[in-house]
Amino acid sequence: MASVSAPVQAATAPSASLQRGIVKMVLSGCAIIVRGQPRGGPPPERQINLSNIRAGAMARRAAQSQPDTKDTPDEPWAFQAREFLRKKLIGKEVCFTVEIKTALGREYGIVYLGRDTTGENIAESLVNEGLATVRREGIRGNNPEQARLCELEDQSKSSKKGMWSEGGGAHTIRDMKYTIENPRNFVDSLHQKPINAIIEHVRDGSVVRALLLPDHYLVTVMLSGVKCPSFKREADGTETPESFAAEAKFFTESRLLQRDVQIILESCPNQIILGTILHPNGNITELLLKEGFARCVDWSMAVYTQGAEKLRAAERSAKERKVRIWRDYVAPTANLDQKDRQFVAKVMQVVNADAMVVKLNSGEYKTIHLSSIRPPRMEGEQEKNKDKDKRFRPIYDIPYMFEAREFLRKKLIGKKVNVTVDYIRAATGPGEGTPAFSERTCATVTIGGINIAEALVSKGLATVIRYRQDDDQRSSHYDELLAAEARAIKNGKGLHSKKEVPIHRVADISGETQKAKQFLPFLQRAGRSEAVVEYVFSGSRLKLYMPKETCLITFLLAGIECPRSSRNLPGGMQVAEPFSDEAMLFTKELVLQREVEVEVESMDKAGNFIGWLHIEGLNLSVALVENALSKVHFTAERSTYYKTLVSAEEGCRQRKEKVWANYEEKPVEEVVHVTEEKERVANYRPVFVTEITDTLHVYAQDVETGGQLESLMETMRAEIAAQPPVEGSYAARRGDYCLAKFADGEWYRARVEKVESPAKVHVFYIDYGNREVVSSTRLAAMPPAFSTRILPAQATEYAFAFIQVPQDDDARADVVDCVVRDIQNSQCVLNVEYSGVTCPHVTVKFGDTKDDVGLGLVKEGLVMVDVRKEKYLQKIVMEYLNSQESAKSARLNIWRYGDFRADDADEFGYRR
Repeated sequence: MASVSAPVQAATAPSASLQRGIVKMVLSGCAIIVRGQPRGGPPPERQINLSNIRAGAMARRAAQSQPDTKDTPDEPWAFQAREFLRKKLIGKEVCFTVEIKTALGREYGIVYLGRDTTGENIAESLVNEGLATVRREGIRGNNPEQARLCELEDQSKSSKKGMWSEGGGAHTIRDMKYTIENPRNFVDSLHQKPINAIIEHVRDGSVVRALLLPDHYLVTVMLSGVKCPSFKREADGTETPESFAAEAKFFTESRLLQRDVQIILESCPNQIILGTILHPNGNITELLLKEGFARCVDWSMAVYTQGAEKLRAAERSAKERKVRIWRDYVAPTANLDQKDRQFVAKVMQVVNADAMVVKLNSGEYKTIHLSSIRPPRMEGEQEKNKDKDKRFRPIYDIPYMFEAREFLRKKLIGKKVNVTVDYIRAATGPGEGTPAFSERTCATVTIGGINIAEALVSKGLATVIRYRQDDDQRSSHYDELLAAEARAIKNGKGLHSKKEVPIHRVADISGETQKAKQFLPFLQRAGRSEAVVEYVFSGSRLKLYMPKETCLITFLLAGIECPRSSRNLPGGMQVAEPFSDEAMLFTKELVLQREVEVEVESMDKAGNFIGWLHIEGLNLSVALVENALSKVHFTAERSTYYKTLVSAEEGCRQRKEKVWANYEEKPVEEVVHVTEEKERVANYRPVFVTEITDTLHVYAQDVETGGQLESLMETMRAEIAAQPPVEGSYAARRGDYCLAKFADGEWYRARVEKVESPAKVHVFYIDYGNREVVSSTRLAAMPPAFSTRILPAQATEYAFAFIQVPQDDDARADVVDCVVRDIQNSQCVLNVEYSGVTCPHVTVKFGDTKDDVGLGLVKEGLVMVDVRKEKYLQKIVMEYLNSQESAKSARLNIWRYGDFRADDADEFGYRR
């Protein structure tokens, strides 16, 4: 802009009174804007043009509405003149006299730096530096001010200062760049390094126009992470300010306008340049928040490089003081006492993947939801179909839900955590396509300084909820959650992974009697199995997840009689027995969602497994009895825990605690017990021996059902020949029943025991007892007509009674070879003598001679006798022991070096 002295015919100001103000902006080398002091809002301002001088016009961009016009460049020395005044005057107090005011309202006057006319005359300084020319037309000879300007101009010319220097002023004209072809690349090329700039215009409190130096790019910059109230442009072109918009704009103007600053350009989404302005006196972004002129915005907070937590802290300070835009602010937890906002609690249960039940110090239970995160969920068609599928189980069927729940369970169950309540989500009624939700307490949960929600999100096991900008109900660590999600997306973790979604095929055999029967032998043979308690129905009835077997079972505690809870029966509601709730609570607190070990002994007619449950060395049945919440059941007499149970019960009974509160001792009657000796029953039945294992177990088929098996095999093979299975179409899964092609080229019924890879599938032939590793191309689905429901598996496993299997590999191999030669693939007769841990123990006799096979092994000195204590077995045990003595005397096989049992028997692979 060029400014000239007033025309001669202009009216002189009636009185040249001295006025004061603060320089807000320098428009050019001869025009400034002066403002007053703010009082209850932005102050008044006026433009003052310097009398009697002219400075070059500044560059101006062509009007966007007039495409034919061109950009106007700087006049020589115009920018230098403007900079001279800017550095000298911006933010300083000046005094001025208005000499002339034109008809159009333009004011011309003399400006002095300072509070009175003794200060520096600005016009004289410009002329003296050769940055402005004196307007000599119409100069009055008697005006000392004008005469002084002319004298200074002559001195400047003689000194060749500024525009009077040699070579002209072409080098002083800036190459202004009003547009950037690719803003994103431009921002990225700066690598977030501070760049020098001058703030040329403030649009609102958080948007400025900056001149980037030294390349003179004029860019609009929006402050990262915040937004101030703005000016809404109406249809008629006028602007309507939002509440506190003018105040926020003045706050930024008074601190940054035409100041030298440094800007960090941080990002450029959708052609909008985001940045942070650094000034020696502070960070304007934080100041705006602290004074209540701005609010944090999530979408740009992520790119803020100076620490998002500082911005949240500044905003929180303004909210607490209720200043400006927060004057009506009410905190989400304002109605909560301090003890309800922050507390320590023990995690008792993890619900899905975003909530947990905690126990407070008062003993009260409370459900806590993790703030601002969303657990894994179904998308699209899957979401629509889940309601139709009655078997839908969210924890197993929603991708990554199981992993998320397990992460929280392993990290938190039974641990004390710090809970900080962020907000209370009000209850909502059901809407179209959305369920109803009860009131939720949403909080940040930490353990050992780790934010659990952040850890969950960083592993890709949950996502962060996006909010409306004015929704303050969110996590107090929302920015950390967003940053964690960004890392998870970048690293392709969990939900953000491109890999195949993990599938959990978990069979629920609770109440499935047939499935439970098939599964029982596996659990019995396994001894102690690992499990996770998924649900507690009552003090002694639980639902367990078996990780190795990937199934759910209902488990009843053995050896105790626990008070029954109330439940619905066909005849009506069954009333809860006394102390049933206490027993259930005790069991919940001790084992719910904990990793335990179980010993399965048997099952009931409803398909529920019965056995013993151990947690960290503690037997739950014993613990319930010790706490007077259960009584010992007579079935415990057979167990190894019977003495412990009776001892625990006796103490509670004497103290008359809980379930024993009304106990009265009955008079003891002398009873003479007549015990009947059980006799050995020899009920030999014909079997066909099909397999001998390396552990000397025998698999045999009942001769009586052999015809049914032959008939089924013929029909099955005929059907396969008519409709051969498609090679490779069957996907093997552990525990599945299928058809397998044996080495002889025929198909047999089998069960998948292990899948190493499609080329290595371990199968067990259920009708013959042998095992094989085959390729999945040799497997096919089992048609329902040939399943185990039509004909159960025909190969039954047995162990030899009264003999010890040698532990020494060579000795055991000799025994197995001998038995294979004698009885494999031949018809024998067997008799079940007693039960074992994994299978029945039997005596086997040859089909023709009826000689005892096991006894023959003892006579040959190949095995030792396993001495049984039962009285009814003593006769046959003595027969075996006499044969052993004969083999020992003859020094046969294992006795060839004499009786080694006096030495360290384990060393030889035997035990007494």
